[in-house]
Amino acid sequence: MAGHVFARGAGLPTVARARGVEVVDTDGRRYLDASGGALVVGVGHGVAEVVEAAAEQAARVAYVHGTVFTSEVLETYADELAAVLPVDDARTYPVSGGSEAVETALKMARAYHLARGQDRSVVVGRVHSYHGNSLGALDVSGRARLRAPYLPWLGRAVHTSTPQEHRCPFPGHPDGCGARHAELLEQTILRAGPDRVAAFVAEPVAGAGLAACVPPPDYWPAVVEVCRRHGVLVVADEVMTGFGRTGSWFGCEAEGVRPDLLTAGKVAGSGYWPLGLAVASGQVHDTIGTGLVHGFTSSHHAVGAATGLAVLRHLREHDLVTASRERGAQLLTLLRERLAEHPWVGDVRGRGLMVGVELVADRSTLEPFDPGLRLTERLVAGARELGLLVYPAAGCADGTRGDAVLLGPPLVITAAEVAEVVDRLGRALDRLLVTSGAAGRR
Repeated sequence: MAGHVFARGAGLPTVARARGVEVVDTDGRRYLDASGGALVVGVGHGVAEVVEAAAEQAARVAYVHGTVFTSEVLETYADELAAVLPVDDARTYPVSGGSEAVETALKMARAYHLARGQDRSVVVGRVHSYHGNSLGALDVSGRARLRAPYLPWLGRAVHTSTPQEHRCPFPGHPDGCGARHAELLEQTILRAGPDRVAAFVAEPVAGAGLAACVPPPDYWPAVVEVCRRHGVLVVADEVMTGFGRTGSWFGCEAEGVRPDLLTAGKVAGSGYWPLGLAVASGQVHDTIGTGLVHGFTSSHHAVGAATGLAVLRHLREHDLVTASRERGAQLLTLLRERLAEHPWVGDVRGRGLMVGVELVADRSTLEPFDPGLRLTERLVAGARELGLLVYPAAGCADGTRGDAVLLGPPLVITAAEVAEVVDRLGRALDRLLVTSGAAGRR
């Protein structure tokens, strides 16, 4: 009998329980969660102290409106969070997820410039990027497939290039690529009008849109310098890369970047609570003052803060940021060894426990497959049959073509479990190669 859920897929199994890196469905099938859902679960499934912290706060007081009360747990969370955030004098605005965090940061950027007497409204994003599915976040995103149905509602943002080192088009690669991207960013700003551009939004490591593409070392210093010179705020979207996912507390730390605004989510609540964070530097916060006309019903939620605080402390006490760096290096090494001769694997890349595997029809030219073959979907399904959960990242070559999967397991994954992830993914790819007639269709 048909149910009443507006589902996100057909014929989905029903989950029964989860613990650590394992998920079990109601038929008793066990899955190794190599994607943390959507790279969400950081501290692992079934962590008792996180559940207890949320329940204890809910029993004390579940909800008050953020304009009427603050709470001790919210103040404590923001204080402890400030110690790990790569933002000067950080001021945190908690919301209910990554899309809301990006919407909030965009409004903060607009409010900042208005407070300074400047009517700046244009935001620069990057091609192939993904920042969320609400309209403002989708507008600054650059994934054509996701934007296409809603194009009549979009168009305020403009877009510049994104580093794809294995597909870099610049002469002289790998030398000077960061400077060339910075030139393209500056040209984009100048075309839009430097007195009209409010912010530049980018992920430190490209996530779902490009399956963990890592920028060249000279990229971030060059683009930040362009932004500073034109008075454009730098917004680091750390929704996917933050809270240890890339082997440091936040992805922009590895790039030496101190952004004006930062967004976070996913591992912040690790799936125990829908938590997102928009973080402003003290200078941005103080400039805005009372000028931010914005709010959500569930922002500044006490139970969300209690959950986030418990996750933060668990990450710190169990040194899971270091674990992500070490297990991530192991994952990259083993994947590259296992897939080195696979005729369809064009690139294995990433940082920490955020790793992408891209499929190509021709390894020498990196020619992608015809998207009509739906290889990403078939690989995800094949991995699931082997008890492995991975995350799809189709369209990573040019926005339409380019099959890939992302791996982003909970940071508690063991060395033995990493080896098992590699074995099962390798077997899924081998099966796909044998059973598919795609090799001659490009």
